[in-house]
Amino acid sequence: MIRQQSETDRQFILENMFVAVMDNIFLLVLVTLLSVVQNVFFALKVEKECTGQHSKPHSAAFERLSCANRNCMDTYPTFLAVLWCAGICLSQAPAAFAGIIYLVVRQKYFVGYLGQTCQSTPGFLFGKRILFFLSLMCVVGIINHLMLSYGGSDYKESIQTITKAASTLLLLP
Repeated sequence: MIRQQSETDRQFILENMFVAVMDNIFLLVLVTLLSVVQNVFFALKVEKECTGQHSKPHSAAFERLSCANRNCMDTYPTFLAVLWCAGICLSQAPAAFAGIIYLVVRQKYFVGYLGQTCQSTPGFLFGKRILFFLSLMCVVGIINHLMLSYGGSDYKESIQTITKAASTLLLLP
């Protein structure tokens, strides 16, 4: 009887831990999956231009598409790293919001690159600002963790309030 009860207690604890972990990363998972879908969309656009009926192997449109895709893929690992670090170390909601905005900006950059390359500049600059915000969230979260571990001071709630308010400022041009 005691053994059966301890087994059900262990299962209950594991289920609660799973729910707690999923609550803390669910939005980050959604943003990550959306970014994967966006990467697939970019790859399909490049493939379509490459294998199109009227396209030449090195046409200007193909070169622009290929370059835009490479540029997006170059910053992708950095985006994922700072998104997850900011979401786990500080707060998932502002990190996920910034991630969604980044995906919209990256789409704007990609589409802008299809026209003239100067049309992609606003998307590029805005994307840099969002990556800086996520990086700043990472640093603040790590510093707060170190202060809690070594100094006994926890400012996480105050910092989360500030980042939630500051994340809305990302919408300003």
